[in-house]
Amino acid sequence: MIRIGGGPAQLSVVSTASALGILLPALLGGVVADRVPQKSILLCVAAVELAGMGIVAFLSLSDLTALWHLAAIAAMTGVGFAFYYPAYSAWLPALVPEEDLLAVNGFEGMVRPTIGQAIGPAVAGAIVGAVNPGSAILVAAIASAAGLAVLSTVPKTPVRREQTEDDAAKHPIRSAFSDMREGFVYMVRTPWLLATLLFASLMILVMMGPLEVLVPFLVKDKLGGGPSDHAWVLAAFGLGGAVGSMAMASLRMPRRYLTWMNLLWGVGCLPLALMGVANAIWIIVVAAFVLGATFSAPMVIWGTLLQRRVPPELLGRVASLDFFVSVSLMPVSMALAGPVSEAIGLRNTFLIAGIVPGIVAIVAIIWARLPQDELAHPLD
Repeated sequence: MIRIGGGPAQLSVVSTASALGILLPALLGGVVADRVPQKSILLCVAAVELAGMGIVAFLSLSDLTALWHLAAIAAMTGVGFAFYYPAYSAWLPALVPEEDLLAVNGFEGMVRPTIGQAIGPAVAGAIVGAVNPGSAILVAAIASAAGLAVLSTVPKTPVRREQTEDDAAKHPIRSAFSDMREGFVYMVRTPWLLATLLFASLMILVMMGPLEVLVPFLVKDKLGGGPSDHAWVLAAFGLGGAVGSMAMASLRMPRRYLTWMNLLWGVGCLPLALMGVANAIWIIVVAAFVLGATFSAPMVIWGTLLQRRVPPELLGRVASLDFFVSVSLMPVSMALAGPVSEAIGLRNTFLIAGIVPGIVAIVAIIWARLPQDELAHPLD
């Protein structure tokens, strides 16, 4: 976008197109994941990603790129990604023994931020600096092709759901809405699931905007830092996530898994409050590392919990509800972060982001009686 002379407004158009592409079919992704072999879905997602990266690379290297090209491809790849998380979540328990799910989820939680927030951007930046943006995207397309090739070697497993004659007789659209309703009803009637999703939605609403939008201004305006300092903060958050995920994967599932998970998320947001009162860059870097660890470690428990306690025939739809909650509130949080910080100040905004999730976590634990639930359904 910068290469073709665009600015923040044009980049916002592309980002919005991607977000809408992810958000609009997010709930449908769970319906499909519970009906279609998940390997087939993920192969389609990988193919869409490869096509998108390949087209952008061709347009960029041919000097033909226009804003509408990037927006359309961002929306297309966003739609593909909406089907990824439900299919992956529903497929993993069919590939891995139940006792290994925690370790596998932890390993995935370590690899993803390491590649996505550290190695990938570093390689891309080096290629952009040495050659041009089109070449960097060409490398991304080659990586997508390699991922597609590796994915094709994984065994295909049947859908863990029996379709009844009543299901087959329904109109496809009516059947899809019926499936969505079934997943929603299961969520509402399952206290540990409903309480955790409600808590997580409020947590994302109050903390994601300050983390994504306000940290650069905190570094620049309050502490006099620059882009390299912000890069250290991002790297620390990613590294903390990798360490937290791997540490959790190395342990047994906690006996008090619901309590630990929600408290780690809630109390783990306190580093944001520290960022608001920090007087040195290194404090923000350390806080970002701790925040990354306490954000990612409970994700390992959460993924394993869904895969072990949600009925297999509903797992795709429940995962899509989880995904929808996260994706839908992120842009809202980012949109509110700026106006709120102008109204009450950066310091107070970060204090709210750091303290409120812990309070909400305690309320959720007590309201849904999570300690009694986890003892009645042990996973250790």
